[in-house]
Amino acid sequence: MQAQIQALLAATRGAGSIEREAMGSNTGPHMEVAKLAIFNGEAGKVGGFVITCRIYLRMKMREATVEEQMQWVLSYAQGGSADIWKENVMEELETGEMEYETVEEFLTSLKKEFGGGEEELAKAAELRKLEQGGKTMEEFIQEFKRAARESGYERRPLIEEFKRGMNGGIRRKLMEAENQGNGP
Repeated sequence: MQAQIQALLAATRGAGSIEREAMGSNTGPHMEVAKLAIFNGEAGKVGGFVITCRIYLRMKMREATVEEQMQWVLSYAQGGSADIWKENVMEELETGEMEYETVEEFLTSLKKEFGGGEEELAKAAELRKLEQGGKTMEEFIQEFKRAARESGYERRPLIEEFKRGMNGGIRRKLMEAENQGNGP
């Protein structure tokens, strides 16, 4: 009886590992990654598109050549001004007019092409409208960091926007603490 139980346990363990192998692992190169959205050249979406590309390329395509990585990114540039840009890039690559040593150079070029100054203006407007509201301070800080990135705001103006967006009660306590630090 004991031998039968041991045999059953061994068979169950073996079946479990076979089942895991058949289903695939969710680590390493087999890790699931969210599917990239199509990019049509819309300026306000280029930042998110580039970030998502970077994540995917780092997780799934580390071993691919720069050319393969660029072609993968280009395959998601569809519609609108992205189609024309893609055709131009492909032609320049094929004729040797353009060359990238890293996919990061290519992504930076893509971001400059579609982001221009419009993305900075959009980020600055988003930052000016941002308010904590019912969010926790942690949530507000993360949202503020995201909006501040590439907004063009730095140092004192950035601090002032952060204070302006905080809930009134927290802002008052912060100002009181600042004033106590400047005492006699």
